[in-house]
Amino acid sequence: MYGGSGQDHPGLAQGTEEALMETERVQPKGFTICPVTRGLIALAALSIAFGYIEASVVVYLRAIFYPDGFVFPLAEFGIETSPLWRRLLLTEIGREASTLVLIISGAYLFGRNVRERVAGFMIIFGIWDIFYYVWLKVLVDWPDSIMDWDILFLIPVTWASPVLAPVLISIVMIVFGLVVVRQSCYGQSMRISAVDWVGFSGAGVLAVVVFCLGSRGIMEPGYQSYFHWPLFLISPVVTVALFIKCLLRSSKSTE
Repeated sequence: MYGGSGQDHPGLAQGTEEALMETERVQPKGFTICPVTRGLIALAALSIAFGYIEASVVVYLRAIFYPDGFVFPLAEFGIETSPLWRRLLLTEIGREASTLVLIISGAYLFGRNVRERVAGFMIIFGIWDIFYYVWLKVLVDWPDSIMDWDILFLIPVTWASPVLAPVLISIVMIVFGLVVVRQSCYGQSMRISAVDWVGFSGAGVLAVVVFCLGSRGIMEPGYQSYFHWPLFLISPVVTVALFIKCLLRSSKSTE
């Protein structure tokens, strides 16, 4: 009864063929039609808008703290003697902490699991950071070049470096995040060992340390010598190498 061919049951064969065609139609043939794409578009919009908010706040801060211009070496503005300056500084530190909370919250809402949420955080942070400089260029025509120095962060201490350094980190974060999301979209996962996690963590800590060391001389004429490019570049190079290794390991395990 069930051993006949499709020719014995033309209606059944036609229905089966149509079902297969429908299945092929809805299967993702590329990253652009992955169901997560809409979430990525929302993340990008959030990050670009958030970059504008960040840039607009910095425009106000520079007008308050550096009315004569934001140039390195930075001038002192009496933070230790003026209660007003101290209060404004504490307010800015609170704003930066709130920024991290918002980015983490957006990443949490984007992802369905820890892997996707970490990827979402990297994407939001990277786009936000890059468009922060894009919007500053639009608003106040700064920076003049990617080698201009900037104050990056105030938690737990001041971070400072040329603009190029955080932009490089942001590009790496965006690429990593997109790759992880693409894998998740196709039901794949990256295999990361404990040793890999130690490597990623060490590279991240190294970058933070270099940024913090870069702030030590921001009020001195030789401020540029405080940022150690060779030491900094170890961080993205090691991170990319570890990421590629994890990708290759994951691809071999799926073969």
